[in-house]
Amino acid sequence: MGRSVNSFARGPSRYRPQPTVLVLCEDSKSSKNYLEDAKLHFRCHVDVKIAHCGNTDPIGIVREAIHQLKSFDLVFCVIDRDTHESFDEAIALAKTAPKVTIISSYPCFEFWYFLHFGYNRKPFAAAGNKSAGDHVVIALQACEGMSKYAKGGEKSVFGMLLPRLDNARQVAPRVLDHALREGNLNPSTQVHILIDCFEQLGAPQPK
Repeated sequence: MGRSVNSFARGPSRYRPQPTVLVLCEDSKSSKNYLEDAKLHFRCHVDVKIAHCGNTDPIGIVREAIHQLKSFDLVFCVIDRDTHESFDEAIALAKTAPKVTIISSYPCFEFWYFLHFGYNRKPFAAAGNKSAGDHVVIALQACEGMSKYAKGGEKSVFGMLLPRLDNARQVAPRVLDHALREGNLNPSTQVHILIDCFEQLGAPQPK
């Protein structure tokens, strides 16, 4: 005997509805491209958007994040310490919005890439006509397979570094913990927190 139409109806979902998440990046090149590829790798089952909000200073990004909360459950702000004058103000403002999470890097996002090659707590400082971030890039270019690295390059940095991702995810929390205990965040990064979130969002969430 054939099945009735009602017999094909789905039962209640065993999984919780996924949150909507937005990631606001400081630049439209390095971090934005990397995180878009990371999102695809972890197959996030949510509406994770990585957007450049058109404002490169940290306080502008946090203000945009707070504005976007009406459309998203959670907003991440990926910012560099670098030489931004509004960095501390941005951190303070984010603390007033529980659903806004700062993902900071000292001095820049490329330090996350650098940690794929091992532990480092040697500070980076501006020297001559080069910023602290420039010196991170120089150190990164000295690593295996990274000699041609350039911001916004055609090659997928996420793909290039994927074989070393687990190493970075193990090293970055140790570096951050060490930095917090010493009271000196240069260098350190919180990008691993966002990568962990992507992995969690890519997995079904049981009720």
